[in-house]
Amino acid sequence: MSERRRAADPFGPAIPPAAGAPNPADLVCPAPIPERARVLLGHGSGGQLSAALMREVIGPALATATADAAPAGPLNDAAIVEVAGVKLAFTTDSFVVSPLEFPGGDIGELAVNGTVNDLAMMGAQPLALSLSYVIEEGLPIEDLRRVTESVSRAASRAGVRIVTGDTKVVGRGAADGLFVNTSGIGLVSAGVTVAADRAKVGDAVILSGPIGLHGIAIMSIREGLDFEVEISSDTQPLNGLVAAMIAACADLHVLRDPTRGGLASALNEIAAASGVGIDLREESVPIPGPVRAACEMLGLDPLHVANEGKLVAIVPAAAAGAVIAAMRAIPEGADSVEIGRVVSEHPGMVTMRTIVGSRRIVDMLVGEQLPRIC
Repeated sequence: MSERRRAADPFGPAIPPAAGAPNPADLVCPAPIPERARVLLGHGSGGQLSAALMREVIGPALATATADAAPAGPLNDAAIVEVAGVKLAFTTDSFVVSPLEFPGGDIGELAVNGTVNDLAMMGAQPLALSLSYVIEEGLPIEDLRRVTESVSRAASRAGVRIVTGDTKVVGRGAADGLFVNTSGIGLVSAGVTVAADRAKVGDAVILSGPIGLHGIAIMSIREGLDFEVEISSDTQPLNGLVAAMIAACADLHVLRDPTRGGLASALNEIAAASGVGIDLREESVPIPGPVRAACEMLGLDPLHVANEGKLVAIVPAAAAGAVIAAMRAIPEGADSVEIGRVVSEHPGMVTMRTIVGSRRIVDMLVGEQLPRIC
């Protein structure tokens, strides 16, 4: 082939697909090309597409509604509002998990714990929650009763009250059984300031325990996967853990529960908001054997798998030992460990030193790894 031909047509003439083979034009890439006209499942992943949706569509559209509020800051798990001199955290969340019941929990427990944890990630102790249902016609009454009883148990465990709510019923096929919305308020103690933009160079990065359990538990039941050891969701309230951490160090810089998008997306959000880099040590990140095996089999990165009962904390290095000791003293933080440090290099980026001594970039989740997970 001449250089002239190679430059004009580097791959040669197009070859039509064999009879019965799919047309390449009809194939869909699992990491979708950015879509600007329609919402994709990936826009709910907690990763890059979710960030783009907030940055390019929702945020600008709400600009006038927030013009008289406090100056725009980082996107945290809850908002801080001051009422009569008291600092309150306020958050809202919707839960669309499928199936409604899964190993280790159900949509009701998940809704309470998720909202409690969003408040806790601002250093707040939860006070009260709302509970709203969107119920699909045909949902068995006994299923609704079981979920609601689970809500009650989870609220009692977290020490929070359900004080208001709403119920709507929609036609068959419009809600896939049950959607749950919860909102919550919590009290922030004086002197506590936790936010995604407070990470500082030299800070320690602490993880409260093994990652990936919730995402793999949902995937196993949804896809009918059998493992030698049953994998259960880690859903649990973290407000007691956060209270113990604050008692050990009131100057916690950042708290985040790595739910959708996993640990990788949570740390990338922190690095971007704070304008710092984060270096992780691969051997320090606790990944349960069954989760690692499942991820290897399915081609997933455990750092992208969702969690519902873990937190990542950025704390002053001098206080890391005391904070970890306080965390390990209670069940929710028994496996807490330092996994890395905040650095001045590569601001806005997360890297990992691997067990073989190399370094790789840990990016946010692209597309949708597993939809309808929380």
